[in-house]
Amino acid sequence: MNHINLQKKISQLKKKRDAVILAHYYQESEIQDVADFLGDSLALAEAAQKSEASVVLFAGVHFMAETAKILNPTQTVVIPSLEAGCSLADSCPADKFKEFVDQHPDHTVISYINCTAEVKALSDIICTSSNAEKIIRSVPESKPILFAPDYNLGRYLMKKTGRDMLLWKGTCIVHVTFSLKEIQQLKLKHPGAQIIAHPECEESVLVVADFIGSTTALIRYATESASKEFIVVTEPGVLHQMQKLVPHKIYIPAPNNSGCACNLCPHMKQNTLEKVYLALENLQPEIDLEPDLIERARRPLVRMLEIYSK
Repeated sequence: MNHINLQKKISQLKKKRDAVILAHYYQESEIQDVADFLGDSLALAEAAQKSEASVVLFAGVHFMAETAKILNPTQTVVIPSLEAGCSLADSCPADKFKEFVDQHPDHTVISYINCTAEVKALSDIICTSSNAEKIIRSVPESKPILFAPDYNLGRYLMKKTGRDMLLWKGTCIVHVTFSLKEIQQLKLKHPGAQIIAHPECEESVLVVADFIGSTTALIRYATESASKEFIVVTEPGVLHQMQKLVPHKIYIPAPNNSGCACNLCPHMKQNTLEKVYLALENLQPEIDLEPDLIERARRPLVRMLEIYSK
């Protein structure tokens, strides 16, 4: 079945199921194009909370679909592929994280949204790369902070806010494999290009960036800036929206350590348009969480949304 037919069938199924499709910017372009709402982790969390649809299909990775279920426990939440995990979430096992938290009982635990429901349940506040600075600044200076799971994001935020935080040493496989040397060589070929990077990247890469921001911030900057050419240091799925919004500009995906501009997230790419269709048709795979876990994980998520809305 070709993409056009699949898109038509998906549209029909959405009406039949009273379903909404939420998709992350790292999804394949054809999935982005069938989404009812497209965004980064913060925008998708807000959309999940506000959704009144009977079915939420989350075209993203597992922790994102979990977040939708936590914020809408009475709705049916499905994901195209259960194989769509997250290397960053995997780098922070809940049992090990609990030991770490228990060793520092006086700390406010702020966890990046890229973590499992179990880790969220061990946290005081959740944050995203879009709102992390505001979340950190909301904690009194006298209160020590434990930040998890992304070490690079935590280190960047320490510099940004001036707060000394205890960091969990987790990483994202996409963002740690960008090569400073390859990016610098690319810059020599494109001297007029601005380097824009996600804060999950290594510090050596962030130092040479002209702009650092969340996925949404990178898209906004690239499309609104007077510059005409950009080296984009994040998952290249974002280039689809940049090209749709301002097609006359040049967006160059940054290379990795192999010199290849192919830093695709293997987990995000587990989802396909056909799997989106099958998930709506069968309402499987469904995200199912224990009520107690939902309640414990919901509190820090709601706290994040409350702080961000102020």
